[in-house]
Amino acid sequence: MIKFGTGGWRAIIGDGFTKENIQILSRAMLDKMKDEGVTGEGIVIGYDKRFLSKEAMRWAAGVFAKEGVKVYLVNKAAPTPLIMYYVMKHDMHYGMMVTASHNPAIYNGIKVFTYGGRDADETQTAQIEEYINNVTDIPVAEIDYDEGVKSGIIEEIYPLNDYIDAILDAVDVEKIKRAGLRVALDPMYGVSKTSLEIILMTARCEIETIHERHDTLFGGKLPAPNEERLRDLKNRVMAYNFDLGIATDGDADRIGVIDDKGNFLHPNDILAVLYYYLVKYKGWKGDCVRNICTTHLLDSIAKSFGQECHEVPVGFKYISAKMNQTDAIIGGESSGGMAVKGHIKGKDGIYAAALLVEMLAVTGMKLSEIMEHIRKEYGGMALCERDYRFSQEKKEHIRKILLEDKSLPNIDYEIDKISYLDGLKIYLKDGGWISVRFSGTEPLLRIFCEMKEKADAERFCEIFEKYLDI
Repeated sequence: MIKFGTGGWRAIIGDGFTKENIQILSRAMLDKMKDEGVTGEGIVIGYDKRFLSKEAMRWAAGVFAKEGVKVYLVNKAAPTPLIMYYVMKHDMHYGMMVTASHNPAIYNGIKVFTYGGRDADETQTAQIEEYINNVTDIPVAEIDYDEGVKSGIIEEIYPLNDYIDAILDAVDVEKIKRAGLRVALDPMYGVSKTSLEIILMTARCEIETIHERHDTLFGGKLPAPNEERLRDLKNRVMAYNFDLGIATDGDADRIGVIDDKGNFLHPNDILAVLYYYLVKYKGWKGDCVRNICTTHLLDSIAKSFGQECHEVPVGFKYISAKMNQTDAIIGGESSGGMAVKGHIKGKDGIYAAALLVEMLAVTGMKLSEIMEHIRKEYGGMALCERDYRFSQEKKEHIRKILLEDKSLPNIDYEIDKISYLDGLKIYLKDGGWISVRFSGTEPLLRIFCEMKEKADAERFCEIFEKYLDI
């Protein structure tokens, strides 16, 4: 029942996400660490504000502690990037975070991080699943939590200051101070509030925060910073003339943005504007990385500066791996996750937010002005995104059509090439594209299409809807 997707293991609480499965996964991690000879350095575990997250962290800790492996537990709900930062800074081989990120409230899960603070890649997760299959002593042996703390084998820590200081050291705080910016924040009932408020208040920004209380149901909405979920933030920006609205998902590794005119900036736009800022204004040199469902505007920006944009499958583990391989300066995905060279090797919505604020201070421009400049220079592209739920029978039918038979509908667009790197992706001669793939975190079929005109993108999606009968 424990399978890793593109963002760790996730399951419905009380169904797959149970104490037994959490401890089976922990035992598998313990066995893997033993075989690799890295138990001596211990493991760090954190948790977010989801239902049962804190309890799950303690259940996991008891398994490691039982075998004498030191466990460092972050004793307050924390951002996922904090755990990644801790793994990187302390040269640990493994860390774990109890979270289901932006999934609905009925889900929870665990992300595993490896040496350097990276998301566990496909090889690592496959190995973990093998170890899971070899766990036979169930229920898994554990130590009483309080006993573990008393003996010192479990140590409660809260390394937030080091993480915040690292971000403050990476941005130009003095220029932000002089800019006098006003920023509205929406943690979406998640874990970014403290970090974002400290960072922005240190830089003398005027801030106002909404949706900051602890709510395991996330206000009855999906904790994903998309356009539909950020209407309250948009209204706050417009009503009180903020320079910027910033939202993060449930575990703060993804970001959503409202500009000074109340426009929602798609994550594609955020990624493009940050890459442009890094090379144009900060003078950085380097490639960028995107997944197959992310805007090709990045390709145009990279080409204009003599750089290359690399394409990888969906899953941030692929982005971080390619960034490391190519020494790219930024990598990201259309769902709002991005990483920047010099920080952690994974997604960090809090650092991305700080960098956006620095950009406004350094350029002296409004975010809407910067985006308009980029669109004029590189041309605009329109994205259409659609999700579809289905039965297992329907899933197998779709899989056979697209991935086994490799059958396609009649398309009245000139095709450049077709890729099956991750699902199906069709590249068009005019620069447009369409991607059709199954989600790795939810039971969904996802279609992404980017064209010069919105109507064309929507029509291309509809062609596949009719062809697949979805």
